[in-house]
Amino acid sequence: MKNIPYYEVRDLSNIKQLVNDSCRIYADRTAYLVKRPGNEDYQAIKYSKVKEDVDALGTALINLGLKGKRIAVVGENRYEWAISYLAVITGVGIVVPLDRQLPEKELSNCIKRSEVSAVIYSSKLEDSINKLFTDFENVEKFICFDDINDNGNFMSLANVIKYGKKLIEEGNREFIDAKINEEEMSEMLFTSGTTSEPKIVMLSHKNICFNIHEQCKMLEIVPEDVFLSVLPIHHTYECTCGFLTPLYRGASVAYCEGLRHIQKNMQQAKVTVFLGVPLIFETLYRKIWGGIGKQGKTNLVKKMIKVTNALDKIGIHLKKKIFKEIHEQLGGHIKVLIVGAAAMTPEVSKGFRDLGILTVQGYGLSECAPIVALNRDVDYKDDAAGLPLPNEEVKIDNPNEEGVGEIIVKGDHVMLGYYKNDEENRKALKDGWFYTGDLGFIDEDGFIHITGRKKNVIITKNGKNIYPEEIETMLLRNDYIKECMVYGKKDKDDVKLAAEIVLDNDYIEEKFKDNPKTKEELKQIVWEEVKKINQELVSYKHVKEINIRDTEFKKTTTMKIKRYLEVKN
Repeated sequence: MKNIPYYEVRDLSNIKQLVNDSCRIYADRTAYLVKRPGNEDYQAIKYSKVKEDVDALGTALINLGLKGKRIAVVGENRYEWAISYLAVITGVGIVVPLDRQLPEKELSNCIKRSEVSAVIYSSKLEDSINKLFTDFENVEKFICFDDINDNGNFMSLANVIKYGKKLIEEGNREFIDAKINEEEMSEMLFTSGTTSEPKIVMLSHKNICFNIHEQCKMLEIVPEDVFLSVLPIHHTYECTCGFLTPLYRGASVAYCEGLRHIQKNMQQAKVTVFLGVPLIFETLYRKIWGGIGKQGKTNLVKKMIKVTNALDKIGIHLKKKIFKEIHEQLGGHIKVLIVGAAAMTPEVSKGFRDLGILTVQGYGLSECAPIVALNRDVDYKDDAAGLPLPNEEVKIDNPNEEGVGEIIVKGDHVMLGYYKNDEENRKALKDGWFYTGDLGFIDEDGFIHITGRKKNVIITKNGKNIYPEEIETMLLRNDYIKECMVYGKKDKDDVKLAAEIVLDNDYIEEKFKDNPKTKEELKQIVWEEVKKINQELVSYKHVKEINIRDTEFKKTTTMKIKRYLEVKN
């Protein structure tokens, strides 16, 4: 195991301290880059402005009778979401981030289950909020990110902030001087639910701040960094790592206008750090090589990769210069791509690095606020989830002969528990350990490797364990396949492996533009590819049946397939 020193970071006990310290230390630096209607350029919001708005909003919310209550925040990634979250969690009550893409019925259910007293929302959800208004008997206030006419229970965020500033001017310090109990529940998070219906995770300031503090020791984040905010901010991966972490380190966050605008926004904001999920990066990687192919430069680029890799070994680093055109597609300033929410194909991670773009991945769960393991910028393995955080314990419970067992975690980032769910708490929390439900092993260098979800394991009649994620990773390396899901299908008295496949239509259209194929012909072509993959696997792991889907899978907001909705065996 390498003994590489950690990066130095300042003390951190709670999020109020985080906001106060960062807004003092970095007062004149840019905290957020936002797009306003009618303006194509990013506008900068300084740390000093963040402090002013958070204090005013928090003061007003307390004055409106919301002290100690639960407040939902729901909307797209934007500055107003950020200050709403910060105001609630740093002195008002308990913040409940909600998925803005939820259907009305599910949104209503989440609001009721979490027992919120106020909803801070985007005007893009106005129709849903208005329709559900009559259902929310206990909700006292609805505060809109955007300008609306204040009317009883409904208020605009701008007016609430204005009201809070007036209260502060009159000497109200109830929010500013509020004390934080670092051990108490301060956030309620709904899990994304890939294998079951969502549970509510209860997190404290201690949980979240431990996670931020320890991960920043492993990956260097500096005030000059600019993050691109793309992933849904209600999800703990983006919330902790893409929102609170840059705030802690004095960096900037640029809000992306949407998936179609990623490359444009990266160029405009001069992005250095990009958090994403495998689907985003793998799509980006394919586009890069597609562009190289269209220019007829595939062989040239491959030769230059070999040359620059050899030069790297003797300390001559020319990749950014040689592959400047590719770097410019990502804004020209990218320092690191950070992959989370699921495992990325190792070939893609290495492929980006071959082009001079560092790519590392981490592993986490909402229940751990979220990071459990992280590949460092100075110590990484493409096929590993990463190294455990400093001051965290990770063990493999009940390993088999290959060393694979359930990953269990102990540390200050482990949740307080699931809200009103004693049965799940008994399963997940035992003697201070959190049982993740993920299977994996720890190698001789201390890196954690994930083999699959415990609930997804397919067991043959001979007692062989098959991890569908392993086979899915191999299938996804094929250019024809955009998405896939492997599952066990009953076959007489045993089980056979089947794969649901979504084709990469862009690749197929380009490849067969002069000779279009029928669906049946494409299925046969893909089946031949699957048979080649089968040859790399032991016989009991062979995929015996495939189905080509016309529609993409139902997914969580971090693009993980909701298996429990797809497998109906």
